[in-house]
Amino acid sequence: MTTTSSKAAPAEPAASFDSDLSLDFLRVVEQAAIACAHTMGQGDRHKSDQVAVEAMRQEMDSVPIDGTIVIGEGERDEAPMLYIGEKVGMAHGASGPFPQVDIAVDPLEGTNLCATGAPNALAVLAASESGGLLHAPDIYMEKLVVGPSARDVVDLDAPVRFNLRAVAQANSRRVEDLVVIVLDRPRHAKLIDEIRATGARIRLIGDGDLSAGIAAAVVGSGVHLVMGTGGAPEGVLTAAAMRCLGGEIYARLVVNSPEHEQRCHAMGITDISRIYRSKDLASGTNIVFAATGVTDGTLMKGVRFFGDGIRTTSLVMQTHPHRIRFIDSIHVQAKGPTAKIRF
Repeated sequence: MTTTSSKAAPAEPAASFDSDLSLDFLRVVEQAAIACAHTMGQGDRHKSDQVAVEAMRQEMDSVPIDGTIVIGEGERDEAPMLYIGEKVGMAHGASGPFPQVDIAVDPLEGTNLCATGAPNALAVLAASESGGLLHAPDIYMEKLVVGPSARDVVDLDAPVRFNLRAVAQANSRRVEDLVVIVLDRPRHAKLIDEIRATGARIRLIGDGDLSAGIAAAVVGSGVHLVMGTGGAPEGVLTAAAMRCLGGEIYARLVVNSPEHEQRCHAMGITDISRIYRSKDLASGTNIVFAATGVTDGTLMKGVRFFGDGIRTTSLVMQTHPHRIRFIDSIHVQAKGPTAKIRF
């Protein structure tokens, strides 16, 4: 007599995040940048953010991953979101296995910059294997970002003059030669006065401390460090970039209300006074960071439209294999050999 087992077949294990997905993620940020670039300078920051989110979400679903958004955007501004916990990638529409990937996104970093046509608006994402990115609440975070030469010589709690002197010595410069980027906010009035008292130079920016942090870690950008308080989600994205560039971020969540503390605990953060570094915020072995310029910036040009196509400039980085690529792409729209491509 023959019997059959009623046991279900074991589930197929998920694929590991060890393949090169960087060009897939490049495609995602390119499409988000192109979408919101159509709204550049029109003064509607909500529309700019919305089209970027929609384009990023649509393109993300063509990436061969089982993805989870762990850092979403827009919560503080009540903007459209790729919400925390949202599932993205091909896994929810096709059979696998697909690698489980945590994703941090900012479909439009610098909504005001795009809306006004100001420099340094970006479409950005970072990805890692599951558990490789801190689930940070959308609150403020103290930040100190430096390049590779100064990564171990500063202290978030040290006086401003100490940190500037340490960065200057690490770069074989005078303090007066340094350029410090600070968000132009009333909360930074004391910090700005302390920086100016040392003789260092300041570049005040309206938005976009993520692009500023990246610039601080790139030799020759003319930026030496970023100081001040900005969004915690952008801090995680900055940390992912620092993992690839060799720079460093020192950061601490600004928890000044019971609501903030509850939100931290809900995301598994119990030590609310902890000082984080890049490996704490972006701890994954495999980190991918991708950004495309929306408007012209320090490191990348913005999206440019012409008769037969669209030109984008992007930065794509990864830790495994460790490489950093600046990618200039022309997206040809006209069909056939008559398309006119401008370089």
